[in-house]
Amino acid sequence: MRGRDLISIADLSANELEAVLSTAARLKRDGYPHTLEGQTLALLFEKPSLRTRVSFDVAMQQLGGHTVYLSQSEVGLGQREPVADVARVLSRYVQGIVARTYAQETLVQLAEHASVPVINALSDDEHPCQALADLLTVRERKGGVRGIRIAFIGDGNNVAASLAQGSALAGAHFAIASPPGYRLREEVMLQVEAFARASGGSFRVVESPQEAAAGADVVYTDVWTSMGQEDAYEQRLSAFAAYQVTPQLMALARPDAIFMHDLPAHRGEETVDEVIEGPQSVVFDQAENRLHAQRAVLLLLLGEGRE
Repeated sequence: MRGRDLISIADLSANELEAVLSTAARLKRDGYPHTLEGQTLALLFEKPSLRTRVSFDVAMQQLGGHTVYLSQSEVGLGQREPVADVARVLSRYVQGIVARTYAQETLVQLAEHASVPVINALSDDEHPCQALADLLTVRERKGGVRGIRIAFIGDGNNVAASLAQGSALAGAHFAIASPPGYRLREEVMLQVEAFARASGGSFRVVESPQEAAAGADVVYTDVWTSMGQEDAYEQRLSAFAAYQVTPQLMALARPDAIFMHDLPAHRGEETVDEVIEGPQSVVFDQAENRLHAQRAVLLLLLGEGRE
């Protein structure tokens, strides 16, 4: 995988996805080599971040390298300077680019013009690094991903898209419950269906959160209003009112089901304190696993390919 981009979970084969997860688990358990000594990673962020910025920064330092943080006000990506020019300039300075953008097309352009690996640290369409941490958490808690029943309750957003892709690649049974008008994009659903057929998993789109949660091993939710959607807050609050993950909804899942959320959470909206602070919640394990999953990604894409 050395030299590759990671723009989407769909960029990975099932074997490559397993390689990332097994590498992350091994590095978490056994420690990590300093094989990226002397390498520099650019963190090119249009959107603010807590987990993404800190986990990539710490991961790169732990592997022996260092990072340079570049905000939108400093770079003006696509405004002050064309995306293609930014990609070509940074490629002369750094060994990898982690980009957190609004448009997925910005990442595609960066990858097309950069001569170093480009990693998607979130776009409006996909969030592959979050999905890797999520699947690592499922793997730890459930002994694997294949055959696990994962229910996503809420908006068919970037987090849902990447988790659906990864779950289907890994052979899980993925169900998503969303209100009309807020489902996964059609192209993502077609991808996920194809991955599920190939892996022996399954994929369902339903309207009822109760139907999705029934018998699930994992119940996952995310915010109803993401960055850049603030103008639609009241409309979304109304559309998703019946999609809150409550103790009653969790009771429909398996007794040993886990609750997942990528954070930050809007408590009192998509879930409540009784769930996110309850014994089934693994949300802070997920947050920690951003570090371990991204350490594996950096090692595999920027390292010597032996991991």
